[in-house]
Amino acid sequence: MSGDRRESPPVTAGGNGVVLQDKKTAPVMVPSQRLRLHPNKDHMPESYEDLQLDFSPSVFRSLEKYLPPNMLSDSREEKVKFMRDILLKYLPHGERTRAQKHGEYRQKIISHYKPLKRELYSMHPVTFFVPSFMKAINDNTEESLRSIISEPSPGVLTFEMLQPRFCELLVAEVENFEAWVNDTKFRVMRPNTMNKYGAVLDDFGLETMLDKLMDGFIRPISKVFFREVGGATLDSHHGFVVEYGKDWDVDLGFHVDDSEVTLNVCLGKQFSGGELFFRGTRCDKHVNTGSQPEEIFDYSHVPGGAVLHLGRHRHGVRATTSGHRINLLLWCRSSVFREIRKYQKDFSSWCGECAREKKGRQRAFIAATKSAGW
Repeated sequence: MSGDRRESPPVTAGGNGVVLQDKKTAPVMVPSQRLRLHPNKDHMPESYEDLQLDFSPSVFRSLEKYLPPNMLSDSREEKVKFMRDILLKYLPHGERTRAQKHGEYRQKIISHYKPLKRELYSMHPVTFFVPSFMKAINDNTEESLRSIISEPSPGVLTFEMLQPRFCELLVAEVENFEAWVNDTKFRVMRPNTMNKYGAVLDDFGLETMLDKLMDGFIRPISKVFFREVGGATLDSHHGFVVEYGKDWDVDLGFHVDDSEVTLNVCLGKQFSGGELFFRGTRCDKHVNTGSQPEEIFDYSHVPGGAVLHLGRHRHGVRATTSGHRINLLLWCRSSVFREIRKYQKDFSSWCGECAREKKGRQRAFIAATKSAGW
């Protein structure tokens, strides 16, 4: 390996989310009609938040735009049945059972847990976000978004996002939930396979609010900066908080996330250390390759400050040396991109190593052409 490259430690896949696949599926009834290849941009999808569904309401809202034109005026129930049949076609029977059990687990929590800060459970943009962030989102132009976003390292976006009051409310809600868990001895699922502490926000009622966070505030940014990985078609999420410190997780190993785009926002409290370190974006084939100098970057958390990056951007967390740090994470996913990726072989638009290999082939071809006198 050349002197300007650094070896990266082996990467693990963070989390255990469901990736839709079309292998070994149980026999299901496949609708005779097909989805449109391109979405109907003029169609306004219905709301599905009030229904008990197998999948996130945002998945149905996103998929509705791809329905055949003659189905757009059908009843909501008919559209749900059609879309559900399609989604189940890509979900193996074992995963379907697991999803059903998780739904029962979530319903058990929601029916027994009493929220402390009910204002968190609905989206209130003016009180949640700082004015500069709100203005950029409302202006809804690439120029307005770029005016509030810094890119200190390729593919790592940073910006001020959350108001201190929102951070305080969410921390209080998480602490209340943890107290309830301890008092009732309820066995909860932690955010992923790597964090031993923290809570899944979707599991105790915050899923709808986080859906709106992704739909109305993260997807517009991802559409501009991360279009090559499905940033414009984010349709589901995994929302959780992680906690670091002496009595919690201390650090987190080098890994990639089970997401297309990851939002990471520090909520507080007082702490030292805990920097995020980034080492470049990679596809599965190149996930354990070395890092280029320009890909090496460390980020220090600031309460209310957000970091947005690709899920495939390799990263880790350094030790929190003192205090207690709590962060909100939103793993945003695109079912459309995940389906398309199965058939792709060239990831040079976002994988750093694929891009370098492609440039190397192009240089070799040009050199061979010149030497041949063509």
